[in-house]
Amino acid sequence: MNYNEILDEIEKQLEGEAHLDELARKKQDPFKILISTILSARTKDANTRIATERLFAKYDTPKEIAEADIEEIEQLVKSSGFYKVKAARIKEVSQVLIDKYNSIVPENYEELMSLPGVGSKTANCVLVYAFKVPAIPVDTHVHRISNRLGWVETKNPLQTEKVLRDTIPKEFWLKLNRLFVRFGQQICIPIRPKCEICSLNEVCPKDFSMEIAMRSKKKK
Repeated sequence: MNYNEILDEIEKQLEGEAHLDELARKKQDPFKILISTILSARTKDANTRIATERLFAKYDTPKEIAEADIEEIEQLVKSSGFYKVKAARIKEVSQVLIDKYNSIVPENYEELMSLPGVGSKTANCVLVYAFKVPAIPVDTHVHRISNRLGWVETKNPLQTEKVLRDTIPKEFWLKLNRLFVRFGQQICIPIRPKCEICSLNEVCPKDFSMEIAMRSKKKK
């Protein structure tokens, strides 16, 4: 099966939509998508959704967040986990947006990467979900599934992003993260993936070597 056929098969199996999908559908607010992506680090979509909704119900501009009391921001985003670090980060990012970008989220990778605490995944998420610019945000789901499918043989998300950019036709970049995140949440889950109900079961090489190597490394 080619890339398009595999992505189509994945999409047929999925239910609902991921949090960033939901934000992009309701209103393409680059600032909200940027902040929500920062809040999403090391937590589940449901927790990110709660934190984002609580924060933006009270403060929804860079100026409001930059001027808000840090303790109050911490309480608003507490459900996202690591809330003290995240609260400080989004306050700092908001101030930089005011100082350098007239409160407007930049629309290119290099400037997004210059923001405090913004890495490749976050920058690419903003490009894809806020601006519809072709990019490949690689989170734990994209990294895991790409290895299981045999599309890459990589040890970390940055390596995965590079290989995918070099091999996946650009026409598929916008949909790849959107599909793989939900696929990784619903079927190709980290532990005991539901291969028996997956329509790719017979064609998937089920390459778990990256995960086995990671588990072995943790035991040492």
